[in-house]
Amino acid sequence: MTGIRRLTNALGYSLAGFTAAYRDEQAFRQVVWAAAILIPAALWLPVTTVERALMIASVVLVAIVELLNSGVEAAVDRVSFKNHPLAKRAKDIASAAVFLSLINAAAVWLVILLG
Repeated sequence: MTGIRRLTNALGYSLAGFTAAYRDEQAFRQVVWAAAILIPAALWLPVTTVERALMIASVVLVAIVELLNSGVEAAVDRVSFKNHPLAKRAKDIASAAVFLSLINAAAVWLVILLG
């Protein structure tokens, strides 16, 4: 597939992914609700355009990483629900990525708001 048909299919897959993540992943729902508060706050706060962009981007990055984490967890669980050191490592590493994205977002917001 090429052209508009490919883009239409890609959009459909993306929307299905958002829907599945929101429906099945509590952590993603929490990120969405936090973003629903933080992004308007970033638009309202008296900060520069670059600071506003960084604040919003840091929140969006958390959502992106949480989606990837959920994808890793689903793929690992699809292979097996049995405990395995590699499955644990994959899930722990994906979780660590979410943690780092949260630290990044907090640092960006703190530096801008307190700086």
